[in-house]
Amino acid sequence: MTFIHDRTITNVLNIFILVVCHVGGEEKEAYQGKYLGKINSYHHQVSGDIYAVDEYTFLLTNFNYDGNGADAFFWAGAANRPGPQGFIVPDEYGKTNVLDRYFNKDFTLTLPDNKKITEIKWFAIYDLSSQNTFGDVYIPEEFEPPAAQKISRLTGRSHDVESETIEIIDAKTIKISEFTYNGEGKDTYFWVGLGPQPSSKGIKVPDEYGYLDPLRAYKKEDIILQLPGEWTIFQIDWFSIFDVESKENYGSVIIPDGLNVPPSLVKVVPHTTALPNCFQLHKDLQVSWEIFGPQITIQLAGQVAEDDYMAFGLSAAENKSEMIGSDVAVAYIDGYLGYATDYNITAKAPCGKVLGQYKGVCKDDLVGGIDNNQLHTAVRENGINIITYRRTLISSDPGDKEYPTEGSSYVVWAIGRLNHHKEPMFHDIYPKGNVKLELNRKEKESNCFAFTRSQESFREPWEKSEIFDRTIRTFAATLGPSGGKRGYQGITGMTSTGLAWYINGYLIPELWLRRGLTYAFKVHGGNNPHSAETYHPFIVTDEPHGGFERLSEEAQKKVRVLAGVEFTRRGQPRPTAAGPLCIARHNGRDRRLDDDFPTFKKFNRSLVFSCDEGEPAILEVTPNTTWPDVVYYNSYTHANMGWKIHIVDSYTRDRASHSTEPSALAVIFSCFAAILVAYFLIQ
Repeated sequence: MTFIHDRTITNVLNIFILVVCHVGGEEKEAYQGKYLGKINSYHHQVSGDIYAVDEYTFLLTNFNYDGNGADAFFWAGAANRPGPQGFIVPDEYGKTNVLDRYFNKDFTLTLPDNKKITEIKWFAIYDLSSQNTFGDVYIPEEFEPPAAQKISRLTGRSHDVESETIEIIDAKTIKISEFTYNGEGKDTYFWVGLGPQPSSKGIKVPDEYGYLDPLRAYKKEDIILQLPGEWTIFQIDWFSIFDVESKENYGSVIIPDGLNVPPSLVKVVPHTTALPNCFQLHKDLQVSWEIFGPQITIQLAGQVAEDDYMAFGLSAAENKSEMIGSDVAVAYIDGYLGYATDYNITAKAPCGKVLGQYKGVCKDDLVGGIDNNQLHTAVRENGINIITYRRTLISSDPGDKEYPTEGSSYVVWAIGRLNHHKEPMFHDIYPKGNVKLELNRKEKESNCFAFTRSQESFREPWEKSEIFDRTIRTFAATLGPSGGKRGYQGITGMTSTGLAWYINGYLIPELWLRRGLTYAFKVHGGNNPHSAETYHPFIVTDEPHGGFERLSEEAQKKVRVLAGVEFTRRGQPRPTAAGPLCIARHNGRDRRLDDDFPTFKKFNRSLVFSCDEGEPAILEVTPNTTWPDVVYYNSYTHANMGWKIHIVDSYTRDRASHSTEPSALAVIFSCFAAILVAYFLIQ
């Protein structure tokens, strides 16, 4: 990932505001900031308009300059008029080169060295050699550039709704400080609209994670919300915590007119569908459909990464959205090819054999069914995957659900990453509540809005854990949550199954083992082979992914198994280190919020631990000279649950890059993990 200076990001992103919006059917220019005026033209065909985006940044639109000046620059100063007493303003690329030709160009310029627009009196296109001004604009006295504006607090009416001062950061962004809501509403959302007071004639605002689910409980939390689609702060009169079912306003605030705020850095990416019905599932995912004759045509449009999948289908239950037992299509694009594959979900685990039968998230044709989805079109445009497929309402596959033509249907959906085999792994984005659609509507209906894209701030993965201690010869291997994008995925760069190995209480630590010494792993990964989700014998191999059982015979031959697997006389692999389950789980907390924890230590404290009775499986390993310098511990049944083991000849290494001795905290955690395991075993 490439990092650039914050101001450079601002320059690039501000160009996104130069789009034309379509709001309420009327075409109008997007808000571009506070207008300063037209550039006064003197020489070299200089012309254009200039706006103040914020206290540091100008926006130039339709700017022209013939490029024939000998030594011309963007120039600003605090003297009464343009002259040699000024300073160069870097161009739109942050450079201070002599200006080239411009023709009807739109771009932003940021004042250098944290200088503010209020500190200058003019901005010019100025030739240093001839000391001629080619064009200029003057900054009015007592000029106030756009800036974030604080308005009043939420006026709470019920359900413990309250907040501190609300801040309008820009034309699309609202910050609510210390927001509280008890979460006990029936069908409650962030809600905005027009009129003197909140009413049912409004629209949903996605929550701080982009979800359109009913609101969870909040307790004095700082949240930042982005108005959906093409909506801006100038097109709403109020913001409310509103219950749609009871039509009750739990708390609200009036948005003042004429707020002098910066334009939004969010890029609006319109998407239209030819199908008559459309439902916004998430800020980044929408489904549209049409029933015609015996078929249903479905289109999934998602603002997803190139290696992401979109999943959508009918719930297993008729009275709620339930993933286990559901019938879904997994849609993605691989290069120039699109897919909308029919899947059957029997467990929250990657597809694998359980006592000879496939269980988990499996393709229909693997479990004896038929792939009834017919791909129609697949395209990726402007960062959006658009995949259209068809299916008969009543399938010949008994494992498929029937699409009803009367009443409402509960559906399930998810967004996640594909693994190295192009298989769907544990989803990162999914709904917690019920999603209900009326598929065969008499009148077409759409609540979809344009996609929006902003520069996401990079969130550092949690600190990598290491166990580098010559005195430790025994390791306790238990299971726990993989910890979102800052956990397993961020540390390894690989996809996750949702579970990962915890070694001595740490999430997938890197281990250092010395050749010639014997080490013991006390394995608590589950010993019930009937379970598709929690049967994880411990193995050590020379490849990073694991999941040895799921590989083809040809692929297995390419893997060197170093520990945890024995082979029968017929050459069939069999795991040897399957112990009783000891697992950490979320204590009622939404796992979609895992990335909010700043460290693994704090995340780990939020979990609850439980262990089945029984002695752990003991896997002894003695690395020798034939072992590679780096091997991997993993699960026999599922891929991507473990990490690296460094095999060394002696316990010495560069202290500049790694600590040679365990920290006091590491020792405490190791002892705690051993005590915890011992405690559960004696219960």
